[in-house]
Amino acid sequence: MGRTRAALTGLACAFAALATPAAAFTAIDPLTRQPLYSVEDPVRAQASPVPREIVSFDGRYAPGTIVVSTHERRLYYVLGDGKAIRYGVGVGRPGFQWGGAHSVTMKREWPDWRPPAAMLRRRPDLPRHMAGGPDNPLGARALYIGSTIYRIHGSNEPETIGEAVSSGCIRMTNEDVTDLYNRTRVGARVVVQR
Repeated sequence: MGRTRAALTGLACAFAALATPAAAFTAIDPLTRQPLYSVEDPVRAQASPVPREIVSFDGRYAPGTIVVSTHERRLYYVLGDGKAIRYGVGVGRPGFQWGGAHSVTMKREWPDWRPPAAMLRRRPDLPRHMAGGPDNPLGARALYIGSTIYRIHGSNEPETIGEAVSSGCIRMTNEDVTDLYNRTRVGARVVVQR
């Protein structure tokens, strides 16, 4: 009877671990080693793996400037008076990092996606065109950066925020990119730091 009880107890523990939502486990930011979200708020944890917050910002940029730190995997929207809104972002994976200063040349809600030719050569299985919508890799909003092929955009893979996994674009959760989109004007300066 003792073995049976021990076996059943072990199965119950294994089942409880499998039945516990993934959001209930606290993930750690690999850069800052801080929790990405609170266990008490699993809905918020799933919506935004890296919390958006107002922070002190020492950079000498005009209000409305977007500064992306690819090393930190954070985007700063400069408010002025030493403050910025900090967002978590996904950035280019090794070999796809870039940097420079450009401006926002266009903004789109639920943008269509046409993979660039270089991406299609790497991944011929990708569609040539995908209409905007929840399954689209560009997510809810996109800010087009200068004459580059890169964008700051939402994502249908929010679990990649805080990671270096993209082909060079700056990924955000749909909630965060919508917030940034509403704050940003066409012509705003974008500075991507490596």
